[in-house]
Amino acid sequence: MKFFIDTANLEQIKEAQDLGVLDGVTTNPSLMAKEGISGDENVINHYKAICAIVDGDVSAEVISTNYEEMITEGEALAKLDDKIVVKVPMIKDGIKAIKYFSKKGIKTNCTLVFSAGQALLAAKAGATYVSPFIGRLDDISTDGLGLIEEIRLIYDNYSFPTQILAASVRNSAHILGCAKIGADVMTGPLSAITALLKHPLTDSGLATFLADHAKAAGK
Repeated sequence: MKFFIDTANLEQIKEAQDLGVLDGVTTNPSLMAKEGISGDENVINHYKAICAIVDGDVSAEVISTNYEEMITEGEALAKLDDKIVVKVPMIKDGIKAIKYFSKKGIKTNCTLVFSAGQALLAAKAGATYVSPFIGRLDDISTDGLGLIEEIRLIYDNYSFPTQILAASVRNSAHILGCAKIGADVMTGPLSAITALLKHPLTDSGLATFLADHAKAAGK
């Protein structure tokens, strides 16, 4: 399973990259605003800065919600770097835009997916990635991981190449659940990724090893 980090924070992206497990980045206008990035030129430059850090795909979201403007905006984003994946919302014009981009060889990420039917349409249109938001589904007492499982079954039934990118991942349990079900990618905060490092027995075991070494060394 690929690990993407969901942020616009350059320091967190660098930390995840340095950890050696990062496969890509997802971001959106809300995450850009959180980092104080505003204005078209600043946003474009920030995408370029992210691409300079990572080796894998970087999802850059269109702001437009009608077909013609999505195409114009998406083509401009795709020209920034070969790593750019154009992030398109799951709406009627978005599906049309994904089909257009697919024919042009431009990678896409269909975002704001909350049902298996939406994921099926995105795959039919040729999306590179589809992003079901599991955390937001959990927030309304719906089984987010169950949706990943449904999409996995449908995609496997028909050998769709679209990758399932589990989004709105909140914690390490979400990551492990996605890995067990067979999500192709997960995207979440740095805290969820680094939480996988932790176990109390690892901490106590290391403390014991270090104490024994100190005794053997006569310290």
